[in-house]
Amino acid sequence: MYIRQSHDRGTADFGWLHSRHSFSFGSYYDANHMGFGVLRVINDDRVAPGGGFDTHGHRDMEIISYPLSGALEHKDSLGNGSVIRTGDVQRMSAGTGVLHSEFNPSSTEASHFLQIWILPNQTGLEPSYEQQHFSEQQRRNRLLPIVSGRGIPNTLKIHQDATLYSGLFSAGHVQQHAISGKRKTWVHVAEGCVTLSANGVDEAVLNEGDSVGLQHDGELVFQAQVDSNLLVFDLPA
Repeated sequence: MYIRQSHDRGTADFGWLHSRHSFSFGSYYDANHMGFGVLRVINDDRVAPGGGFDTHGHRDMEIISYPLSGALEHKDSLGNGSVIRTGDVQRMSAGTGVLHSEFNPSSTEASHFLQIWILPNQTGLEPSYEQQHFSEQQRRNRLLPIVSGRGIPNTLKIHQDATLYSGLFSAGHVQQHAISGKRKTWVHVAEGCVTLSANGVDEAVLNEGDSVGLQHDGELVFQAQVDSNLLVFDLPA
């Protein structure tokens, strides 16, 4: 069980943006934290009212935006434009290249979201975009697949043999989740606090922003200490 604690993450502060990086990103570089398998980026971004990322480019990356509070306005060179809020999930396959911008449209409320990058299983793809809303009821006290390249119905499609699960756990809820040693698993606590045990042996208390990486057969058991928002990544080994 490899634990990545919140306070050990990289930081960036531009005034309008405060970001915590689970893996090397931008000016933050750590050779020991370059990603976890095909999971390359988890940035915990807080954008001040009216702030945002000017138009910039990406290529050959699967980019997922997961709002936690506030709103985020997206515009891209594919002609897409939308505002996403809590419960919405956005996927952009950059492929051969795409330009986009992201802004906080509110003049009073900060925007808090996770920016996630996953390496695609092939390069030079045609750029594409989609978004979907996943209700609180759908995710309450269960791990719901929301993004996948494994053909799971009602998920956003990425070009990688990976699945992202989202769960909103009520305080005291216990959730089991089977994992395979032929796969990699990454757990990220977006909000709240959970206790994690693996095969009833290893145990860790994970607070907001903490992550754990694993690769072994067995069962994970999560117990929410408070209301919690949890992400679980099932990744190719």
